[in-house]
Amino acid sequence: MMEATPAQQQPVTKEALVEIKPVTSRKELGQFIDFPHDLYEDDPCYVPELFIAQRDLLTPGKHPFHEHSSLQLFLAWRKGRIVGRIAAILNNNHNVFNNAEDGFFGFFDSINDQAVADALFSTATQWLKKRGARTLIGPVNFSTNETCGLLIEGFDTPPVAMMPYNKPYYLDLLARAGFEKKVDLFSHKIVEETVNDKPQKMMQLLRQRLQQRNITIRKIDMRNFKAEAEKIREVYNAAWDKNLGFVPMTLAEFDYTAKDLKLIVDPDFVLVAEHEGKVIGITICIPDINQVLIKVKRGRLFPTGIFKLLLNKKKIKAIRIIVLGVVEEYRKMGIEACFYGTIMEKGRQKGMQWADAGWVLEHNDLMNNAIANNINGKVYKKFRIYERKI
Repeated sequence: MMEATPAQQQPVTKEALVEIKPVTSRKELGQFIDFPHDLYEDDPCYVPELFIAQRDLLTPGKHPFHEHSSLQLFLAWRKGRIVGRIAAILNNNHNVFNNAEDGFFGFFDSINDQAVADALFSTATQWLKKRGARTLIGPVNFSTNETCGLLIEGFDTPPVAMMPYNKPYYLDLLARAGFEKKVDLFSHKIVEETVNDKPQKMMQLLRQRLQQRNITIRKIDMRNFKAEAEKIREVYNAAWDKNLGFVPMTLAEFDYTAKDLKLIVDPDFVLVAEHEGKVIGITICIPDINQVLIKVKRGRLFPTGIFKLLLNKKKIKAIRIIVLGVVEEYRKMGIEACFYGTIMEKGRQKGMQWADAGWVLEHNDLMNNAIANNINGKVYKKFRIYERKI
């Protein structure tokens, strides 16, 4: 990576002039969503986001984030052509929960041109500064509960479901713009041929020991999905509350996410640990739907994308472990091992070839070591969240 150079020291030429415009219309929102499709047109690892999902995510009144916080989308133009995009995000819930004055940038994409990137970051910074932010953090698409991080290692394979992807040159764009590392996130790859079978072999014994303590593990009851989702939300907010940058999900936000996941989830991969009827641990795994979406042109389900989705869903050969956690007082009792053992067992029954366990904070030694030592997972992708002072 090249040594960072302050943007203000770089010469500005007529060719480098960039115009940044706020997104204010439905047409411009469509252009904002579609820009990456053109930027990554020839990239075999690029997976288009579904247009409908992105549109609803970014539209006030559609996604519950907008009930408590705000954002502004910007497009970078040069000579009548879109050359970049960014979202300036003020997450009020994050700042209240963490007693912070942070601003975020997300949905960042740019051609390989420092002048474009600098103009986008400058515009986002000014928007957030006017609203009291003192630090710019990103890329984070609303919060760490959603897609976040810049891919810094593992450019050779497509992203799995709900994980980011970007060009390698983005690292230089951020470094030259004065951003520094805040934290790295790891994704582990667990391959069927090389996975350590110990959790699966010990599963029956562990379950028996847990049952002696009135702890049981079961799969989610899809017939009572709404009630189950509320129990899972409580554990999610309790088990992850000490994670860096965490912000609790509101009931509306969790319901929104749960409804999306319900469309693709396999209940055999959503497990709940209970102690005398109280939920104390959860794991949520989803099929890697990106193996299908990578073939859906420009993220449009209609007219033909929906058929690709339906026809190829059964061909998916990987899962992503999105969430696996236990509330603090119940950790190191074997619940996590039972989760992994059950996932292995069901994955083999369903012909899954590998799993992605991510992301995990770099300093979460308990989880990183457990994945590496207990099931032979290997870190195969790394993501970074950056920051700079405003």
